[in-house]
Amino acid sequence: MIAGVLIVLAFSILSPDSFATIDNAINISRQISFLVIIALGATLVMAVGEFDLSVGAMASLGGVFAAKLAVAGYPLAVVILLPMLVALAIGYANGWIVTRFRVLSFITTLAMGTIIGGINFRITGGATVFENIPDSFRYLGQTEWGNVPLLSIIMLLMTVLFWYIMSHTAFGRKLYAIGGNESASRVAGVRVALNKNAAFALCSMLATLTGILMASRLGSAHPNGGDGLFLSAYAAAFLGMTSFKEGVPNVWGTFVGAAIIGILANGMTILNVPTFMQDVITGCIVIAAVLIQKLGRDRA
Repeated sequence: MIAGVLIVLAFSILSPDSFATIDNAINISRQISFLVIIALGATLVMAVGEFDLSVGAMASLGGVFAAKLAVAGYPLAVVILLPMLVALAIGYANGWIVTRFRVLSFITTLAMGTIIGGINFRITGGATVFENIPDSFRYLGQTEWGNVPLLSIIMLLMTVLFWYIMSHTAFGRKLYAIGGNESASRVAGVRVALNKNAAFALCSMLATLTGILMASRLGSAHPNGGDGLFLSAYAAAFLGMTSFKEGVPNVWGTFVGAAIIGILANGMTILNVPTFMQDVITGCIVIAAVLIQKLGRDRA
């Protein structure tokens, strides 16, 4: 939190006319909406002590699948729900493989992400889907209610929803129990495999929703359009583990982590910092967050 405030103050001093404005704050909220939603999924999986490295590919799949359905003339409900149902099945399969065969989640999901990447290119032929995108599909990504982007509202609703799920439901408490001590949770009667599978399924659905919203915002979808969100999603989650409930994945911490990354990207863009340097800084942030988390655990 303190780091975020310092970053805001620094950019406000360096570029007060461009950065420190209401319009830019609204713009940042729109920009981070994709990162927040996909990072919420990463947080769920991290809560059970696992990782899902297929989230970038799943976001890409959501975008191209939804865009293809929209171009084919399907109703908006089908365009959104069908890709998410497919994501539910893929995510559940990830969890089932991990829990049934006791293999490492990052290897399983990395392989699944590679498979999905191939499917994305097969669906699109390697080309961006942009022709004949209907206005109805662009609605979610390009609409503003008053001066507030609908994307920002969706982001806040999803954050509050999953905060409630993780903090005030038996399902959320079971996820944290599994992440804290899987063996003890199993002895206590928690259905570890089922709950882990659900966490992976929800993670895939959130990643797919992110891809759909991105395609709606851009009015197009690329077969690897969501790949860039993978590292940032886990950076946000790790930052969140140092912001609140040190060492524990949590929803509001992830939100703050995503906001810090978004503010950094926005401020550096305003200051004309090269894109490659932004990637370098994001990577450094991940390393710093991991080190801070490790040092905090050692002190504890």
